[in-house]
Amino acid sequence: MGQSTIAALGLLGMLVMLFTGIPVAVAMLCAAFVGLWLSAGLLFALTNFATLPYAAASNFNFAAIPMFVAMGIIFGKSGMAAALFRAADIWLSKMRGGLYMAVVLASGAFGAINGSTIVGSALFTKIALPEMLKLGYNRALSAGCIVGAGTFSAMIPPSITMVLYGLLTGESIGRILIAGIIPGLLTIGVYLIGIFFFVRIRRDWAPPANREFSSADRLQSLGAIIPVNLVFIVITGGIYAGLVAPASAGAVGALCAFIIAVAMRKLRWLDFTDSMRETATTTAVLFFIVIGGLAFSRLLLVTGTVNSLINFIEASEIEPWMVMLCIILGYVVLGCIMDSISMMVMTVPIVHPLVVGLGYDPIWFAIIMVKLIELSVITPPVGLNLYAVQSTANGLVSGKEIFKGVVPFIALELIILSILAAYPGLTLFLPNLMMN
Repeated sequence: MGQSTIAALGLLGMLVMLFTGIPVAVAMLCAAFVGLWLSAGLLFALTNFATLPYAAASNFNFAAIPMFVAMGIIFGKSGMAAALFRAADIWLSKMRGGLYMAVVLASGAFGAINGSTIVGSALFTKIALPEMLKLGYNRALSAGCIVGAGTFSAMIPPSITMVLYGLLTGESIGRILIAGIIPGLLTIGVYLIGIFFFVRIRRDWAPPANREFSSADRLQSLGAIIPVNLVFIVITGGIYAGLVAPASAGAVGALCAFIIAVAMRKLRWLDFTDSMRETATTTAVLFFIVIGGLAFSRLLLVTGTVNSLINFIEASEIEPWMVMLCIILGYVVLGCIMDSISMMVMTVPIVHPLVVGLGYDPIWFAIIMVKLIELSVITPPVGLNLYAVQSTANGLVSGKEIFKGVVPFIALELIILSILAAYPGLTLFLPNLMMN
């Protein structure tokens, strides 16, 4: 049996297992083991499975994942997300659609101290959705706004998605994180502009702005921004200046989150133990998926699948931009039927070397991938953020309303993706400065 045939059968077997409900990590591990056995022998397969999990888990860079997870959960339990939302709401209270914009700005700020899109979506569902419905905001669009804004945690550093991408590809995690700053700000800006026009084209989507807050309330609300700015500067500033590695910056950020929460008397002992438990559970799940992805990548490497694919494309003389367009469209479709982490872990080992082989900048493509991941978590029927909002809303909105409300924000995400794809300089400006 040829090596290409073994790889194809491994991929087919993995997909069959996924469609039968087997967890993605288990499916990848089973397909990888059988494939390695057939291609290089049982001893080779057993040796790889004996050494690969330890090699992955003992990688120091993986320490960034639990640290970033812990930081976001601690800040979430300390009430920081609610304070950010209130501050944005107070300052935008005189604008039509101000609560939509408040969700966007607060989610963007919280994204600077939270690396998980699901955590952000669930938190702002609890904080913002009841207030939006009470004031007469459109039910579907309110939920859709929270779903879309939850994705900011993937693009704005620190980002678990970016850390995983760097670990899977060997690219600089620090440069990828810094590369996300301008695209993250662009995303927030496009959302705000989009909402501005949405509520003027469809005036029934938002009530008239008639709430007033005193100057004292406005000034007092700014206090919520200080801790966020402090942690963001410590993390991104340390990485940008080359003073700390991403894993170390994550540890510093988690420590800052703990100290700030304790100093503000917002973190009870029960909250702290719950945060550690959630961190351990989330990290274990992510590591299991990553180990499965690394094992499947080993199969692709051993069978020479990636090199064969690159050679085929070069021989067929297909234009690189056409290949890139097909990759992007493929991810948009794949994101509708597969969860984001599984999709990334399964495909990046194949796609990344292909993209680099075509001459594209790997850091630019990392951000394109993150934007595609953002799309995947808000596109029905498998978007994780959709279900995070639905499960947290406690019946305030239906699944059908959430699916309907997220459509305008999917359109905004596609606009942002087009801008980032057409102008790589937006992504590469800050990372290139790090090299000087």
